[in-house]
Amino acid sequence: MTDDLSSQILPRKPTPERPLLGLTVLVVEDSRFACEAMRLLCLRSGARIRRADCLASAHRHLAIYRPAAVIIDMGLPDGSGADLIRELAQATPRVPVILGTSGTPEIADEAMVAGADGFIEKPITSLSAFQQALLEQLPAEDRPIGLRSLSSDEIVPDRVALRDDLTHVASVLSAPMDDQTLEYLTQFLGSLAQSANDVGLAEAATSLRTMKGDLPLRDPVLLGQVAQLVEHKMTGTDAF
Repeated sequence: MTDDLSSQILPRKPTPERPLLGLTVLVVEDSRFACEAMRLLCLRSGARIRRADCLASAHRHLAIYRPAAVIIDMGLPDGSGADLIRELAQATPRVPVILGTSGTPEIADEAMVAGADGFIEKPITSLSAFQQALLEQLPAEDRPIGLRSLSSDEIVPDRVALRDDLTHVASVLSAPMDDQTLEYLTQFLGSLAQSANDVGLAEAATSLRTMKGDLPLRDPVLLGQVAQLVEHKMTGTDAF
């Protein structure tokens, strides 16, 4: 019988029920709601998860260890996820699995051109789809042997994480609104709306996109309406 010490030292092998057992997944994601979904998916699949909420944090993680997979949001507060994808795809040794993710499916091509192995569209709720997205890119020796259990389970992230994201949006809205901030806010809000299946937030993100055109950049009426919507959702006066 294997003693406790040996069981801690020996690498854990994947099983049909937990096909990602023994793997470490770095999730580069600034949305706490989306990251909570990833955490639950990794937990149910057997993988360890590490989170970075920006490019700078991701680089700090990558300087310490080499994950089996990196899942990178395309819109981050300090730059584009495509830049990190490109960097990791060209690195030696290369991370085995590099996936892009976004609530905007049109960005998938940008991720693939940068060097991603695949793309996951938000919301990410299907356990089997999440596992398949990683397993089909892993080296054969890291995959479970034999048939894999296909789960029909859908995960539901904690709504407290959604409130954290809305608080973040409110903070961004209260700051000076330059082109870069507007681009980030529009992407973040649209992705959050997709993950939370929230029509109101989706409409707000669409409204913000119009500010990139001929309308004045700092439209106080439109920004005020978006801020009011976010405040209502944070206080519960507008149903999620």
